[in-house]
Amino acid sequence: MDAAEAAEAGAIRARIDTGKPHSARFWNYFVGGKDNYEKDRELGDHIKEIFPGLVDVARTSRLFLGRAVRHLATEQGVRQFLDIGTGLPTADNTHEVAQAAAPDSRIVYVDNDPLVLAHARALLTSTSEGETAYIDADLYDPEAILREAAKTLDLSRPVALIILNTLGHVADYAQARDLVNRLMAGLPSGSYLVISDSTATSEGMIAASNEYNKSGATPYYVREVAEIGGFFDGLDLVEPGVEQVTRWRAETADSTAVDAYGAVGRKA
Repeated sequence: MDAAEAAEAGAIRARIDTGKPHSARFWNYFVGGKDNYEKDRELGDHIKEIFPGLVDVARTSRLFLGRAVRHLATEQGVRQFLDIGTGLPTADNTHEVAQAAAPDSRIVYVDNDPLVLAHARALLTSTSEGETAYIDADLYDPEAILREAAKTLDLSRPVALIILNTLGHVADYAQARDLVNRLMAGLPSGSYLVISDSTATSEGMIAASNEYNKSGATPYYVREVAEIGGFFDGLDLVEPGVEQVTRWRAETADSTAVDAYGAVGRKA
């Protein structure tokens, strides 16, 4: 590591607050990752006592991502992916799934969490035919995201916009829809939207969300299934539409019922 890289690493570490839980680290703990701290694990263990099903949500949401990306790469010919709210790298990241199916795929990750930034180099692997990039940017500035993404992606050609387990952090539903609409407005016809989020479909999930929001971490608000569907207004839903993440084009007989719904929609 040279002096510039060391200085950058030091600046990133200075932004990391280990004194309170963080959503990316909390989720990393739930999927079996190692990039978390004591406060994240304490909250995770507490939430598991209240609602063990959240572990299934974390696990199956990751599997949904893989199925959606493979479907778009292999069946729809998509070669460009914009993944917002990347989170910490684990197994089967978007670029790994996409480039395994289509080596010439180009992927841009977007996040503004300093720990994710610290791990960006792990995400920036790529096939020689494709490309992977990382943007340190905020969901609340869609136009800046699109400007930066255009340095790697050709925004005159279809792009798959992926926003998983992220929009729940936007408290106001109308604002969340506006952010999605502004992002999709910058993408051409033939582009796709992929969204999944936890839903207010059980008392356990609602209780877990309320307890999480007391922790000091950035709050996460579970929404009704119809509100998840609302993000896709004006798009053509890919079958089977808005569905539990375990049941969206399931490749195995996973009958786990989870409080998380997702869908894929196409811009005409």
